[in-house]
Amino acid sequence: MDTLAQPSSIKSEETIAKAPSTITTLFSNTRLILSISLLFRAALLLWGEYQDTNSPLKYTDIDYLVFTDASRYVFHNQSPYLRDTYRYTPLLAWLLYPTALGGRWFCFGKAVFAVGDVVTGWLIFLLLRKQMQRAKAMQYASIWLLNPMVANISTRGSSEGLLAVIVVGMLWAVQTGRVRLGGCLLGLGVHFKIYPFVYAVSMVWWLDRSKAGSWDGSGGAFGGLVNRKRVQLALYSFLTFSVLNMVIYGMEFVRHSYTYHLTRIDHRHNFSVYNTLLHFKSAVGSSSGLGVESLAFFPQLFLSVVAVPLLLAKKNLASTMLAQTFAFVTFNKVCTSQYFLWYMVFLPFYLPTSSLIRQPKLGFSALGLWVIGQALWLQQGYMLEFLGKSTFVPGLWVASVLFFGINCWILGIVVSDIAHQPSSPSIK
Repeated sequence: MDTLAQPSSIKSEETIAKAPSTITTLFSNTRLILSISLLFRAALLLWGEYQDTNSPLKYTDIDYLVFTDASRYVFHNQSPYLRDTYRYTPLLAWLLYPTALGGRWFCFGKAVFAVGDVVTGWLIFLLLRKQMQRAKAMQYASIWLLNPMVANISTRGSSEGLLAVIVVGMLWAVQTGRVRLGGCLLGLGVHFKIYPFVYAVSMVWWLDRSKAGSWDGSGGAFGGLVNRKRVQLALYSFLTFSVLNMVIYGMEFVRHSYTYHLTRIDHRHNFSVYNTLLHFKSAVGSSSGLGVESLAFFPQLFLSVVAVPLLLAKKNLASTMLAQTFAFVTFNKVCTSQYFLWYMVFLPFYLPTSSLIRQPKLGFSALGLWVIGQALWLQQGYMLEFLGKSTFVPGLWVASVLFFGINCWILGIVVSDIAHQPSSPSIK
Protein backbone atom coordinates (compact mmCIF):
# COMPACT_ATOMS: atom_id res chain seq x y z
CA MET A 1 0.00 0.00 0.00
CA ASP A 2 2.81 2.43 0.92
CA THR A 3 4.63 1.68 -2.34
CA LEU A 4 1.52 2.29 -4.41
CA ALA A 5 0.74 5.51 -2.61
CA GLN A 6 4.22 6.96 -2.97
CA PRO A 7 4.04 8.20 -6.62
CA SER A 8 0.81 10.12 -6.04
CA SER A 9 2.26 11.60 -2.86
CA ILE A 10 5.35 12.74 -4.72
CA LYS A 11 3.20 14.17 -7.51
CA SER A 12 1.12 16.09 -4.98
CA GLU A 13 4.23 17.57 -3.38
CA GLU A 14 5.60 18.54 -6.80
CA THR A 15 2.33 20.29 -7.66
CA ILE A 16 2.47 22.30 -4.43
CA ALA A 17 6.12 23.17 -5.02
CA LYS A 18 5.41 24.33 -8.58
CA ALA A 19 2.52 26.62 -7.61
CA PRO A 20 4.63 29.46 -6.19
CA SER A 21 7.09 29.25 -9.09
CA THR A 22 4.20 29.54 -11.57
CA ILE A 23 2.98 32.70 -9.84
CA THR A 24 6.53 34.03 -9.72
CA THR A 25 6.99 33.36 -13.43
CA LEU A 26 3.70 35.08 -14.24
CA PHE A 27 4.56 38.25 -12.32
CA SER A 28 8.13 38.25 -13.58
CA ASN A 29 6.70 38.96 -17.02
CA THR A 30 6.05 42.67 -16.58
CA ARG A 31 5.03 43.11 -20.20
CA LEU A 32 2.31 40.48 -19.76
CA ILE A 33 0.90 42.11 -16.59
CA LEU A 34 0.90 45.55 -18.19
CA SER A 35 -0.81 44.13 -21.30
CA ILE A 36 -3.45 42.42 -19.17
CA SER A 37 -4.12 45.66 -17.30
CA LEU A 38 -4.52 47.55 -20.58
CA LEU A 39 -6.81 44.89 -22.06
CA PHE A 40 -8.85 44.87 -18.85
CA ARG A 41 -9.46 48.60 -19.16
CA ALA A 42 -10.16 48.34 -22.89
CA ALA A 43 -12.83 45.74 -22.15
CA LEU A 44 -14.41 48.01 -19.54
CA LEU A 45 -14.43 50.90 -22.02
CA LEU A 46 -16.29 48.73 -24.55
CA TRP A 47 -18.69 47.52 -21.88
CA GLY A 48 -19.30 51.13 -20.85
CA GLU A 49 -20.27 52.00 -24.43
CA TYR A 50 -22.73 49.11 -24.48
CA GLN A 51 -24.23 49.95 -21.07
CA ASP A 52 -24.63 53.64 -21.90
CA THR A 53 -26.48 52.70 -25.09
CA ASN A 54 -28.71 49.95 -23.73
CA SER A 55 -29.29 50.61 -20.03
CA PRO A 56 -31.09 53.40 -18.14
CA LEU A 57 -28.30 53.11 -15.53
CA LYS A 58 -25.36 54.79 -17.26
CA TYR A 59 -21.77 53.63 -16.95
CA THR A 60 -20.26 57.06 -17.61
CA ASP A 61 -19.66 59.14 -14.50
CA ILE A 62 -21.50 62.47 -14.29
CA ASP A 63 -18.15 64.20 -13.75
CA TYR A 64 -17.03 63.11 -17.21
CA LEU A 65 -20.01 64.90 -18.72
CA VAL A 66 -18.92 68.03 -16.86
CA PHE A 67 -15.36 67.64 -18.20
CA THR A 68 -16.48 67.17 -21.79
CA ASP A 69 -18.99 70.03 -21.61
CA ALA A 70 -16.15 72.29 -20.45
CA SER A 71 -14.02 71.06 -23.35
CA ARG A 72 -16.76 72.08 -25.77
CA TYR A 73 -16.62 75.60 -24.39
CA VAL A 74 -12.85 75.61 -24.91
CA PHE A 75 -13.40 74.25 -28.43
CA HIS A 76 -15.51 77.33 -29.14
CA ASN A 77 -12.88 79.68 -27.63
CA GLN A 78 -14.84 80.26 -24.44
CA SER A 79 -14.02 79.77 -20.76
CA PRO A 80 -14.57 76.24 -19.42
CA TYR A 81 -16.06 77.85 -16.30
CA LEU A 82 -19.15 78.76 -18.29
CA ARG A 83 -20.10 75.17 -17.56
CA ASP A 84 -21.83 75.12 -14.14
CA THR A 85 -20.13 72.88 -11.53
CA TYR A 86 -16.80 72.78 -13.43
CA ARG A 87 -14.42 73.09 -10.48
CA TYR A 88 -11.22 71.84 -12.07
CA THR A 89 -8.09 73.12 -13.77
CA PRO A 90 -8.53 74.35 -17.37
CA LEU A 91 -5.69 71.95 -18.24
CA LEU A 92 -8.19 69.12 -17.91
CA ALA A 93 -10.65 70.75 -20.32
CA TRP A 94 -7.82 71.35 -22.79
CA LEU A 95 -6.54 67.79 -22.43
CA LEU A 96 -9.98 66.48 -23.38
CA TYR A 97 -10.23 68.87 -26.33
CA PRO A 98 -10.69 66.00 -28.86
CA THR A 99 -13.92 64.94 -27.11
CA ALA A 100 -15.56 68.07 -28.55
CA LEU A 101 -15.31 66.45 -32.01
CA GLY A 102 -18.08 64.05 -30.96
CA GLY A 103 -18.68 60.47 -32.07
CA ARG A 104 -16.07 57.97 -30.95
CA TRP A 105 -13.88 60.84 -29.77
CA PHE A 106 -16.21 61.20 -26.78
CA CYS A 107 -14.34 58.32 -25.09
CA PHE A 108 -10.93 59.90 -25.66
CA GLY A 109 -10.70 61.21 -22.08
CA LYS A 110 -11.65 57.85 -20.57
CA ALA A 111 -8.86 56.21 -22.58
CA VAL A 112 -6.38 58.84 -21.36
CA PHE A 113 -7.40 58.25 -17.74
CA ALA A 114 -7.13 54.47 -18.20
CA VAL A 115 -3.63 54.76 -19.67
CA GLY A 116 -2.77 57.02 -16.75
CA ASP A 117 -3.69 54.16 -14.42
CA VAL A 118 -1.24 51.86 -16.18
CA VAL A 119 1.57 54.44 -16.21
CA THR A 120 1.01 54.88 -12.47
CA GLY A 121 1.32 51.13 -11.97
CA TRP A 122 4.57 51.12 -13.95
CA LEU A 123 6.03 53.88 -11.75
CA ILE A 124 4.97 51.94 -8.63
CA PHE A 125 6.79 48.90 -10.01
CA LEU A 126 9.95 50.91 -10.71
CA LEU A 127 10.07 52.16 -7.12
CA LEU A 128 9.33 48.75 -5.60
CA ARG A 129 11.94 47.13 -7.87
CA LYS A 130 14.59 49.09 -5.95
CA GLN A 131 13.58 47.28 -2.75
CA MET A 132 12.59 43.74 -3.76
CA GLN A 133 12.73 41.10 -6.47
CA ARG A 134 11.09 41.75 -9.83
CA ALA A 135 8.20 39.30 -9.43
CA LYS A 136 7.36 40.47 -5.92
CA ALA A 137 7.49 44.11 -7.00
CA MET A 138 5.04 43.42 -9.83
CA GLN A 139 2.75 41.48 -7.48
CA TYR A 140 2.41 44.51 -5.23
CA ALA A 141 2.15 46.89 -8.21
CA SER A 142 -0.74 44.73 -9.43
CA ILE A 143 -2.73 45.81 -6.38
CA TRP A 144 -3.16 48.95 -8.45
CA LEU A 145 -2.80 47.65 -12.00
CA LEU A 146 -5.31 44.79 -11.73
CA ASN A 147 -7.63 46.39 -9.19
CA PRO A 148 -11.24 46.34 -10.54
CA MET A 149 -12.19 49.40 -8.51
CA VAL A 150 -9.31 51.45 -9.94
CA ALA A 151 -10.03 50.35 -13.51
CA ASN A 152 -13.77 50.94 -13.12
CA ILE A 153 -13.42 54.47 -11.80
CA SER A 154 -11.00 55.61 -14.52
CA THR A 155 -12.95 54.01 -17.39
CA ARG A 156 -16.16 55.63 -16.15
CA GLY A 157 -14.46 58.97 -16.74
CA SER A 158 -12.95 60.02 -13.41
CA SER A 159 -9.68 61.93 -13.67
CA GLU A 160 -8.23 60.47 -10.45
CA GLY A 161 -6.01 58.09 -12.41
CA LEU A 162 -4.39 61.07 -14.10
CA LEU A 163 -3.69 62.71 -10.76
CA ALA A 164 -2.21 59.42 -9.52
CA VAL A 165 0.43 59.64 -12.26
CA ILE A 166 1.45 63.08 -11.00
CA VAL A 167 1.56 62.04 -7.34
CA VAL A 168 3.49 58.79 -7.84
CA GLY A 169 5.75 60.52 -10.36
CA MET A 170 6.50 63.12 -7.68
CA LEU A 171 7.34 60.37 -5.16
CA TRP A 172 9.57 58.61 -7.71
CA ALA A 173 11.37 61.86 -8.56
CA VAL A 174 12.08 62.82 -4.94
CA GLN A 175 13.17 59.34 -3.87
CA THR A 176 15.52 58.99 -6.82
CA GLY A 177 17.16 62.36 -6.25
CA ARG A 178 15.36 64.31 -9.01
CA VAL A 179 14.14 66.93 -6.53
CA ARG A 180 13.63 69.75 -9.04
CA LEU A 181 11.36 67.50 -11.12
CA GLY A 182 9.59 66.45 -7.92
CA GLY A 183 9.00 70.11 -7.07
CA CYS A 184 7.51 70.79 -10.50
CA LEU A 185 5.20 67.79 -10.15
CA LEU A 186 4.17 68.92 -6.67
CA GLY A 187 3.23 72.35 -8.05
CA LEU A 188 1.34 70.72 -10.93
CA GLY A 189 -0.44 68.33 -8.56
CA VAL A 190 -1.66 71.10 -6.25
CA HIS A 191 -2.76 73.09 -9.29
CA PHE A 192 -4.66 70.04 -10.54
CA LYS A 193 -6.32 69.39 -7.16
CA ILE A 194 -5.72 70.92 -3.77
CA TYR A 195 -4.97 67.88 -1.61
CA PRO A 196 -1.38 67.00 -2.81
CA PHE A 197 -0.13 70.06 -0.89
CA VAL A 198 -0.13 67.84 2.23
CA TYR A 199 2.82 65.90 0.80
CA ALA A 200 5.08 68.97 0.83
CA VAL A 201 5.71 68.69 4.58
CA SER A 202 6.54 64.98 4.36
CA MET A 203 8.96 65.40 1.49
CA VAL A 204 10.68 68.42 3.06
CA TRP A 205 11.03 66.60 6.39
CA TRP A 206 12.28 63.45 4.65
CA LEU A 207 14.93 65.42 2.75
CA ASP A 208 17.21 65.85 5.75
CA ARG A 209 20.97 66.32 5.38
CA SER A 210 21.64 62.58 5.17
CA LYS A 211 19.57 62.45 1.95
CA ALA A 212 19.84 65.96 0.56
CA GLY A 213 23.27 67.33 1.30
CA SER A 214 23.89 71.03 2.04
CA TRP A 215 25.85 74.01 0.84
CA ASP A 216 28.60 74.01 3.42
CA GLY A 217 28.88 70.31 4.22
CA SER A 218 28.06 70.84 7.89
CA GLY A 219 24.33 70.25 7.81
CA GLY A 220 23.00 73.36 6.14
CA ALA A 221 21.67 76.59 7.59
CA PHE A 222 19.52 76.97 10.73
CA GLY A 223 20.74 73.78 12.37
CA GLY A 224 20.22 71.70 9.25
CA LEU A 225 16.60 72.71 8.65
CA VAL A 226 17.52 74.43 5.39
CA ASN A 227 19.52 72.51 2.80
CA ARG A 228 19.96 72.50 -0.93
CA LYS A 229 17.25 70.03 -1.90
CA ARG A 230 14.65 71.35 0.50
CA VAL A 231 15.08 74.78 -1.08
CA GLN A 232 14.94 73.26 -4.57
CA LEU A 233 11.70 71.43 -3.78
CA ALA A 234 10.07 74.55 -2.32
CA LEU A 235 11.27 76.86 -5.09
CA TYR A 236 10.33 74.69 -8.08
CA SER A 237 6.94 73.73 -6.65
CA PHE A 238 6.10 77.37 -5.86
CA LEU A 239 7.18 78.59 -9.29
CA THR A 240 5.25 75.87 -11.13
CA PHE A 241 2.12 76.42 -9.04
CA SER A 242 2.29 80.22 -9.35
CA VAL A 243 2.88 80.29 -13.09
CA LEU A 244 0.03 77.86 -13.79
CA ASN A 245 -2.37 79.77 -11.54
CA MET A 246 -1.51 83.21 -12.89
CA VAL A 247 -1.35 82.34 -16.58
CA ILE A 248 -4.46 80.15 -16.79
CA TYR A 249 -7.66 82.16 -16.19
CA GLY A 250 -6.29 83.93 -13.10
CA MET A 251 -8.84 84.68 -10.38
CA GLU A 252 -11.62 82.88 -12.22
CA PHE A 253 -9.64 79.65 -11.81
CA VAL A 254 -8.81 80.43 -8.15
CA ARG A 255 -12.46 81.11 -7.33
CA HIS A 256 -13.82 77.95 -8.92
CA SER A 257 -11.03 75.54 -7.98
CA TYR A 258 -9.93 76.73 -4.52
CA THR A 259 -12.08 79.19 -2.57
CA TYR A 260 -15.21 77.28 -3.60
CA HIS A 261 -14.18 74.40 -1.32
CA LEU A 262 -14.37 76.57 1.81
CA THR A 263 -18.17 76.73 1.54
CA ARG A 264 -18.76 73.53 -0.41
CA ILE A 265 -21.86 71.64 0.76
CA ASP A 266 -21.92 68.65 -1.64
CA HIS A 267 -23.93 65.88 -0.03
CA ARG A 268 -24.85 63.33 -2.69
CA HIS A 269 -22.87 60.06 -2.63
CA ASN A 270 -20.89 61.48 0.28
CA PHE A 271 -19.53 58.91 2.77
CA SER A 272 -18.32 61.63 5.14
CA VAL A 273 -19.43 61.74 8.76
CA TYR A 274 -20.55 65.32 7.96
CA ASN A 275 -22.94 64.04 5.30
CA THR A 276 -26.20 64.49 7.25
CA LEU A 277 -25.24 68.01 8.31
CA LEU A 278 -24.51 68.93 4.68
CA HIS A 279 -27.89 67.51 3.64
CA PHE A 280 -29.66 69.72 6.17
CA LYS A 281 -27.68 72.80 5.16
CA SER A 282 -28.44 72.11 1.50
CA ALA A 283 -32.15 71.77 2.31
CA VAL A 284 -32.31 75.29 3.71
CA GLY A 285 -30.50 76.62 0.67
CA SER A 286 -27.44 78.10 2.40
CA SER A 287 -24.07 77.80 0.72
CA SER A 288 -22.42 80.94 2.01
CA GLY A 289 -20.32 81.57 5.08
CA LEU A 290 -18.28 79.17 7.19
CA GLY A 291 -20.69 76.78 8.86
CA VAL A 292 -20.09 74.17 11.54
CA GLU A 293 -19.04 71.61 8.92
CA SER A 294 -16.10 73.85 7.99
CA LEU A 295 -14.55 72.97 11.35
CA ALA A 296 -13.71 69.66 9.64
CA PHE A 297 -10.63 71.38 8.26
CA PHE A 298 -9.00 71.65 11.69
CA PRO A 299 -8.62 67.95 12.67
CA GLN A 300 -8.12 67.07 9.01
CA LEU A 301 -5.22 69.46 8.46
CA PHE A 302 -3.65 68.86 11.89
CA LEU A 303 -3.41 65.12 11.22
CA SER A 304 -2.46 65.17 7.53
CA VAL A 305 -0.20 68.23 7.45
CA VAL A 306 1.37 68.34 10.93
CA ALA A 307 1.19 65.24 13.10
CA VAL A 308 1.54 62.40 10.59
CA PRO A 309 4.34 63.84 8.42
CA LEU A 310 6.46 65.16 11.30
CA LEU A 311 6.20 61.91 13.25
CA LEU A 312 6.54 59.40 10.41
CA ALA A 313 8.09 60.85 7.25
CA LYS A 314 11.67 59.89 8.14
CA LYS A 315 10.56 56.32 8.75
CA ASN A 316 9.06 55.65 5.32
CA LEU A 317 8.08 58.44 2.92
CA ALA A 318 5.68 56.48 0.70
CA SER A 319 3.86 54.86 3.64
CA THR A 320 3.64 58.24 5.38
CA MET A 321 1.98 59.66 2.27
CA LEU A 322 -0.55 56.82 2.55
CA ALA A 323 -1.28 57.72 6.18
CA GLN A 324 -1.56 61.42 5.31
CA THR A 325 -3.99 60.76 2.48
CA PHE A 326 -6.03 58.29 4.53
CA ALA A 327 -6.39 60.90 7.30
CA PHE A 328 -7.21 63.64 4.80
CA VAL A 329 -9.97 61.59 3.13
CA THR A 330 -11.38 60.17 6.37
CA PHE A 331 -11.77 63.60 7.99
CA ASN A 332 -12.77 65.47 4.83
CA LYS A 333 -16.27 66.92 4.80
CA VAL A 334 -16.80 65.46 1.31
CA CYS A 335 -15.77 61.87 0.62
CA THR A 336 -16.78 59.91 -2.49
CA SER A 337 -15.53 56.57 -3.83
CA GLN A 338 -13.12 58.36 -6.21
CA TYR A 339 -11.29 59.74 -3.19
CA PHE A 340 -10.38 56.21 -2.10
CA LEU A 341 -8.00 56.03 -5.05
CA TRP A 342 -6.01 58.87 -3.50
CA TYR A 343 -4.69 56.55 -0.79
CA MET A 344 -5.03 53.20 -2.58
CA VAL A 345 -2.20 54.22 -4.91
CA PHE A 346 0.20 54.06 -1.92
CA LEU A 347 -0.92 50.61 -0.70
CA PRO A 348 1.75 48.73 -2.72
CA PHE A 349 4.47 50.60 -0.79
CA TYR A 350 2.93 50.07 2.65
CA LEU A 351 1.67 46.49 2.51
CA PRO A 352 4.98 44.56 2.14
CA THR A 353 5.99 45.39 5.73
CA SER A 354 2.53 45.91 7.22
CA SER A 355 0.82 44.00 10.01
CA LEU A 356 -2.12 43.55 7.62
CA ILE A 357 0.08 41.11 5.66
CA ARG A 358 1.98 39.63 8.62
CA GLN A 359 -1.30 38.95 10.41
CA PRO A 360 -3.78 37.71 7.78
CA LYS A 361 -6.72 37.70 10.21
CA LEU A 362 -6.15 41.38 10.92
CA GLY A 363 -5.77 42.14 7.21
CA PHE A 364 -8.96 40.32 6.21
CA SER A 365 -10.84 41.89 9.14
CA ALA A 366 -9.77 45.40 8.08
CA LEU A 367 -10.69 44.77 4.44
CA GLY A 368 -13.99 43.11 5.37
CA LEU A 369 -15.07 45.88 7.73
CA TRP A 370 -14.05 48.57 5.21
CA VAL A 371 -16.21 46.90 2.53
CA ILE A 372 -19.13 46.24 4.90
CA GLY A 373 -19.04 49.84 6.10
CA GLN A 374 -19.36 51.06 2.51
CA ALA A 375 -22.09 48.54 1.72
CA LEU A 376 -24.21 49.63 4.68
CA TRP A 377 -23.86 53.28 3.69
CA LEU A 378 -24.63 52.57 0.03
CA GLN A 379 -27.77 50.67 1.02
CA GLN A 380 -29.01 53.67 3.01
CA GLY A 381 -27.87 56.10 0.31
CA TYR A 382 -29.68 54.10 -2.39
CA MET A 383 -32.92 54.20 -0.40
CA LEU A 384 -32.56 57.96 0.02
CA GLU A 385 -31.30 59.07 -3.40
CA PHE A 386 -33.01 56.56 -5.69
CA LEU A 387 -36.14 55.44 -3.81
CA GLY A 388 -36.86 58.79 -2.16
CA LYS A 389 -37.12 57.36 1.37
CA SER A 390 -35.98 59.49 4.29
CA THR A 391 -33.12 57.52 5.81
CA PHE A 392 -31.26 60.45 7.39
CA VAL A 393 -31.75 59.36 11.00
CA PRO A 394 -30.85 56.88 12.21
CA GLY A 395 -29.90 54.89 9.06
CA LEU A 396 -27.64 57.17 7.02
CA TRP A 397 -26.16 58.91 10.05
CA VAL A 398 -25.32 55.62 11.81
CA ALA A 399 -23.81 54.21 8.60
CA SER A 400 -21.64 57.33 8.19
CA VAL A 401 -20.44 57.21 11.80
CA LEU A 402 -19.71 53.48 11.51
CA PHE A 403 -17.69 53.90 8.32
CA PHE A 404 -15.82 56.83 9.89
CA GLY A 405 -14.98 54.70 12.94
CA ILE A 406 -13.72 51.82 10.77
CA ASN A 407 -11.48 54.18 8.83
CA CYS A 408 -10.09 55.70 12.04
CA TRP A 409 -9.28 52.20 13.32
CA ILE A 410 -7.48 51.30 10.08
CA LEU A 411 -5.61 54.62 10.16
CA GLY A 412 -4.41 53.72 13.67
CA ILE A 413 -3.03 50.41 12.37
CA VAL A 414 -1.22 52.14 9.50
CA VAL A 415 0.33 54.78 11.77
CA SER A 416 1.43 52.15 14.29
CA ASP A 417 3.05 50.04 11.55
CA ILE A 418 5.03 52.98 10.16
CA ALA A 419 6.10 54.17 13.61
CA HIS A 420 7.72 50.80 14.34
CA GLN A 421 9.75 50.78 11.11
CA PRO A 422 13.43 51.78 11.05
CA SER A 423 14.25 55.03 9.26
CA SER A 424 14.38 54.48 5.50
CA PRO A 425 17.36 55.42 3.30
CA SER A 426 16.99 57.31 0.04
CA ILE A 427 16.48 55.33 -3.16
CA LYS A 428 18.86 55.93 -6.02
